Amino acid sequence: MPFYTQRGRIPHKRHTTFRKADGTLHHEQLFGTIGFAGMSSLLYHLRRPTMVQSVGEPVDARPVAAVTHNMHSRKLEGFKIAPHADVIGGRVAVLFNNDCTIALAAPNASMPEESFYKNADCDEVVFVHEGSGTLRTMFGNIPFSGGDYLVIPRGVIHNWAFDGAENRLFITESAHPVYTPKRYRNRFGQLLEHSPYCERDFRPPGELETHDVTGAFTIRIRKEGFMHDLVYAAHPFDVVGWDGYHFPYAFNISDFEPITGRVHQPPPVHQTFETDAFVICSFVPRLYDYHPESIPAPYNHSNIDSDEVLYYVEGNFMSRKGIDRGYISLHPAGIPHGPHPGTYEGSIGKKGTEELAVMVDTFRPLQVTQAALDISHGDYHTSWL
Repeated sequence: MPFYTQRGRIPHKRHTTFRKADGTLHHEQLFGTIGFAGMSSLLYHLRRPTMVQSVGEPVDARPVAAVTHNMHSRKLEGFKIAPHADVIGGRVAVLFNNDCTIALAAPNASMPEESFYKNADCDEVVFVHEGSGTLRTMFGNIPFSGGDYLVIPRGVIHNWAFDGAENRLFITESAHPVYTPKRYRNRFGQLLEHSPYCERDFRPPGELETHDVTGAFTIRIRKEGFMHDLVYAAHPFDVVGWDGYHFPYAFNISDFEPITGRVHQPPPVHQTFETDAFVICSFVPRLYDYHPESIPAPYNHSNIDSDEVLYYVEGNFMSRKGIDRGYISLHPAGIPHGPHPGTYEGSIGKKGTEELAVMVDTFRPLQVTQAALDISHGDYHTSWL
């Protein structure tokens, strides 16, 4: 996130002595991306963040394809994913390629207070469809609720604490860094006036948890698709302060200001995040087009270069029939898709929509898992007849 943030206590100058009350040194850690060329933050620990006691045997957690060359449009019932007590192990991958994995989760319990997770492979964008709680991180805590995107850069140690047992998450794991779209920013990184949001809409970590505790603390780490349990000799949340540009944050979909026009606007106006390999868009309640002869429903269009994934959150999605909360539609690259029969004509004269949805457009084809097939409507690809 390209704006400077500071939490807790830090020294006046980086890479200089910063002593504790007993005269011993804090331990500085540079946390960054793309070698030394990307965004970074400096964190100050009570103890060395390198105190590994043991490394467990790796467990293969890579998704497995049931359909490798998909040309079917598909509709998945996301709420058929069963609740699970493990917010990490209970994730169900439904679509994936080498750039991203799209997964669903219905965690019904928090992580144990002293259990931690780090995704060393991917940035994560977690959309909270239902539920609330606190994302506890080494950078501090982020309260969340329904409608929040939680952007968690790779390498961030964190813990999920939910307020209740009814939670639904739509998760996109990205092998590439996740940014706000470049066209929304000036050359200094500041969001421009035509951006559908501004810096004050983003919620960085707040309260720091600083635990001065030693013992045995297990961090589950995902690396190269395998899960590794590493046991550390000190609590991972022992940071007394940090500053920089690289940290997890929350953004609520209700703070996305829709861009509308006299005639139907293309999907890029809904773009919220981008990577080198896919984009994430937010469809939010908005007024329709105001040309006297406009057709609010989208025109048929050919996904020659992109697979389109839509996750339906709330409201009546006007271009689709047979869609409910938590459904996912997949429209593969190479063939056109468009509004269902009757919805094109039926949209004429409508003034607005209350629909809410998240879209992921990937630049390379997605593979389909067996879990996706198990919750799919097999005849969706013929629903335009």
